[in-house]
Amino acid sequence: MQHLGKTRSAHHPDHLLQAPDTFVRAPLPGMRKATAIVHIAPAGGAKFTQYTAEFEAGGTLDPSPIQRFFYVLDGELAAGSRSLTAGEYAYFPAGSKEILSAARPARAAVIEKPYEALTDVSAPAFVTGKESAIAGQPFMGDDTLQVRALIPADPAFDFMMTTMTFQPGTTLPMVEIHVMEHGLLMLAGEGIYRLGEHWYPVAAGDFIWMGPYCPQWFGALGKTPAKYLLYKDWNRHPVAK
Repeated sequence: MQHLGKTRSAHHPDHLLQAPDTFVRAPLPGMRKATAIVHIAPAGGAKFTQYTAEFEAGGTLDPSPIQRFFYVLDGELAAGSRSLTAGEYAYFPAGSKEILSAARPARAAVIEKPYEALTDVSAPAFVTGKESAIAGQPFMGDDTLQVRALIPADPAFDFMMTTMTFQPGTTLPMVEIHVMEHGLLMLAGEGIYRLGEHWYPVAAGDFIWMGPYCPQWFGALGKTPAKYLLYKDWNRHPVAK
């Protein structure tokens, strides 16, 4: 805990870095014996909401009226008849009825977003999987940077979820500037993130939001791989945003 007003956290119009020392916990409607760390929401400039849900033993989270993705960070969560442990995930389309519940303490990253329908494409179906069972793909030909897609590359889906794993010393090959926004949760390791004209040390547990056209770049430091869970809006024309 910092007692002298010091933190790595920072908020600018096009980006947010939220380190764990600035996390604030509060329950959301539909939570029982659970609480949320809301990392980003429309109030902060995003078109989606991302939070970490922390469950006590016997905790529950009601269904969302909008589409929801969750990734289990610790413990075990039941979604209807399905049981998911750390590294497993599920996507629920809008209108799904499954309640998330935890028999023992658990944590999950949760993304919620109003669905952007296409007139000629059917709405997406329920998806579940295990991140470690997905074959990594080299990013732009670099074997030391592996990407795993957690949601099918299908136009029915209006956002994408991936993990990106960097071996120590690996960097993104370019500074990216694009129309998509990101929600990023550091799962492991550490490194340096460029956001706009600012450079930040980041580590496991940090959250980053990047708005559209925010210049962004990452390099992994330390002796162990750096890994993050990444959201981006996808498959929709910018005119419709």
